[in-house]
Amino acid sequence: MRQRKVFFQSGALNLEGRLVSPRRAETGAGVVICHPHPLYGGSMDNNVVYAVSKALAEKGITSLCFNFRGVGRSEGLHDDGRGEIDDTLAAIAFLAGCSEIDSGRVGLAGYSFGGAVALNAVMQCDTVKAVAAISPPEVPALGSAAWPRLILCGSEDTLVSAISILQQKERITGLDDAGVIEVIKGADHFWHRSEEVMATRVASFFQQHLLDTG
Repeated sequence: MRQRKVFFQSGALNLEGRLVSPRRAETGAGVVICHPHPLYGGSMDNNVVYAVSKALAEKGITSLCFNFRGVGRSEGLHDDGRGEIDDTLAAIAFLAGCSEIDSGRVGLAGYSFGGAVALNAVMQCDTVKAVAAISPPEVPALGSAAWPRLILCGSEDTLVSAISILQQKERITGLDDAGVIEVIKGADHFWHRSEEVMATRVASFFQQHLLDTG
């Protein structure tokens, strides 16, 4: 895979990101990936973020990993999820505007805090065609949202209970079967030694909904 540093605007703030592209012919599909909580060391260099971007590249899908405001070389300060939603929307717009990306094949993913941010951001955006949240600490009511969605969690996660996620199944998936909740056996919140299984599942989800559409 190929990697390129980029910068883009979120309002008045300049944010840093990394475009990760496949070495083989690109498909035009792209996915924005949101990192875990900045106050607990989360950044675009997180192991889960890296694993997902690598798995996407192997499927021929470009990804944009980026640092929320106040992280790394991104300007601003942490904003308890509010400004981070704006950052995510700005990242989506930036990726969709890249010359190698088909704006009709854009997805959104996030891990932990980033998963919750992604699920809130997608409800304010018409560009995203599919969303995946990995170990999200909270899930908004998604109801009858039209876009496909994958909620992934680990059976041994002590921070985000798989049982509590499963108990919210109807609220998360709605009545149209557009949502899928999956529990990966043996995986903890940090996905240690389970990165490949998780990342492969996420990449396959986006392959199905961004590439295998016709």
